[in-house]
Amino acid sequence: MRVLVLALVATGILAGCAAEAVWAPDEAVTRAAYRHEGPPRLTVFTMINNESGAGMHTSLMINGAQRVIFDPAGSFHHETIPERHDVLYGITPQVADVYTRYHARKTYHVQIQRLDVSPELAARAMQLVQANGPVAPSQCALATSRILGELFPGQVRSSWFPRKTAADFGKITGVTEEKLYEYDGDDNSNVLAEWNPTRAAAQ
Repeated sequence: MRVLVLALVATGILAGCAAEAVWAPDEAVTRAAYRHEGPPRLTVFTMINNESGAGMHTSLMINGAQRVIFDPAGSFHHETIPERHDVLYGITPQVADVYTRYHARKTYHVQIQRLDVSPELAARAMQLVQANGPVAPSQCALATSRILGELFPGQVRSSWFPRKTAADFGKITGVTEEKLYEYDGDDNSNVLAEWNPTRAAAQ
């Protein structure tokens, strides 16, 4: 397991489970669509309290025909990132980076688990998250684990607890893992406010 330690200055509370029904227009979703050149892949993000070890949030990034993040009941929102019922579109490398940095800080780290899958499984995952609908507060792990359970029957169990979902997913053959630590303050609200998509794309 590779541990990434990044010292970045940013500020806000952890993006936890706070549901919000959002439906971006077709034009915005189509314009934002991004296909990563890497293989079809599922990435599970688990946000973990550094002091208690408790899991605080779960989300799923899918790279298939395009790359999206299923962020159930999450609070990661930006005007340039279209969202439909907890599915975030246009997940470029820069957006994926700011997503993880938005969650990591001195009190929380992000466990990142990756699994390369077939194009068919990635497409199925995309269908499931798009059909899921908005997730109620505090049900991020439950929604994610149910979707993973559909993709990996008998291997990922439905659970309300982010760390249990991560533990089940981690047992699947081929899963790799790393942890992202940052040591900025607990208030991370400016991470998105200060993010400049145009400047990031030029880097």
